[in-house]
Amino acid sequence: MKPRLNFYQAAPEAIKALTALEAQLQGSGLEQSLIELVKTRASQINGCAYCINMHTQDARKHGEAEQRLYLLDAWREAPIYTDRERAALAWTEAVTLISETHAPDDVYAEVRAHFSEAETVNLTMLIATINAWNRLAISMRAVPPVKVKASAA
Repeated sequence: MKPRLNFYQAAPEAIKALTALEAQLQGSGLEQSLIELVKTRASQINGCAYCINMHTQDARKHGEAEQRLYLLDAWREAPIYTDRERAALAWTEAVTLISETHAPDDVYAEVRAHFSEAETVNLTMLIATINAWNRLAISMRAVPPVKVKASAA
């Protein structure tokens, strides 16, 4: 696959605005581990290889356990996530798939049981932001850096 264009070069001011929102969310008080789990899960749902690669690497750099990354796609069945993380992951799925889910009341109620009003807004903006990055990367065919060639099996 070949990238269609470099969106950083094509529209630097738009990317600068999205990057500023990203920086604000990094300082919002949400835990770094939660931020990376949310970004990775949304990217999995959207099928964004570039972002999955980036955010699993970022999570590892911040000390995330490999097993939690491996099991993220099946988080409901894995007992290694906290109730707060589970609420955030369910909200991530509901907001990422908003046209299908319409953000159900029960999922919102669970988020509110674990997050303040401000945290709920910041979490929702985090989800919206990673979805924007996913849509940019997928539509412009961003290619994740590959360090090792796949084995020919």
